Amino acid sequence: MSGANMTIFRAYAQKSNPASLPPSVLLSHSETCLTVFDGFPKSIFHFLVIPRVRPPFNVYQLANLHSLLKCEKNCAKELLTDLGREANTVKKMIESEMLKKYGFKWEIWMGFHAVPSMEHLHLHVLSADLCSPRMKLKKHYNSFHPKLGFFIHLNDVISWFDADTSYYKTISQLKKSEYEPLLKEDLSCWKCDRNLSNMPKLKSHLQEEFDKLSDQEKAKAERKRKRADDLAQTSSPQASLNDDDSRPDKPIGP
Repeated sequence: MSGANMTIFRAYAQKSNPASLPPSVLLSHSETCLTVFDGFPKSIFHFLVIPRVRPPFNVYQLANLHSLLKCEKNCAKELLTDLGREANTVKKMIESEMLKKYGFKWEIWMGFHAVPSMEHLHLHVLSADLCSPRMKLKKHYNSFHPKLGFFIHLNDVISWFDADTSYYKTISQLKKSEYEPLLKEDLSCWKCDRNLSNMPKLKSHLQEEFDKLSDQEKAKAERKRKRADDLAQTSSPQASLNDDDSRPDKPIGP
């Protein structure tokens, strides 16, 4: 990847007017951050929440999670909390699209890569399926596996600020030598822990898992609809009239 592409998020974050970004890039923005479409989505829904460069932080302090954790503790925690608020807004937007396009909602993850491939801090907000044509390599998949450790959930990061000081300092190192080997771990389904020998088999399995979830949710929705129809029918005035007609002690005729 070229150097210009490596720093594209930094360029976004330094814009005085994020609204000038094309709609194919920008989803939304606020005074403190902006949300963009991931250019190489690894799930059906995949966005990035990026902090804008503004005091008390400079571009170098916002280079990644490692550099942020070296900053003043309260300021760093406040920035992460702000990213989390924006991410929750994005989550609601994703859930709305899930219902519109698929008829049901499923889990959404928010987190950082321990050793990111792109410069400037960015919080991933993606649907829990990892089904995407862009998911091609083992390192792609393992970097988002929710239980492997390379993908660090936002809530876990925020919890570090309330942890023992020595632990916080240890975590803040985020050394490549400790995290990058995780990308070479054997492939396993994040949902059922089944081991798969290669990416094509893994992707096929992940699609099967998603299709199974979709079928279950559709069946659940159909059962709910039938219960609602039955309830409406039994509580309708006509149903009550029919019940009265069936009573044996009801007089016949005028």
